[in-house]
Amino acid sequence: MTNGLAIFLGLCIAAFLAVDATLFGWDLSLNLARRFTDLLQWLAFWR
Repeated sequence: MTNGLAIFLGLCIAAFLAVDATLFGWDLSLNLARRFTDLLQWLAFWR
């Protein structure tokens, strides 16, 4: 991964979090985190 790509991805993540905080009140991030933990539990079941 190049430095430019890492900076671009970091800026995209920061922009996503800023938009989520201002427009949705962190609901989108919390929902994604809950779904991700459900996915991890489902994958752990199949391991």
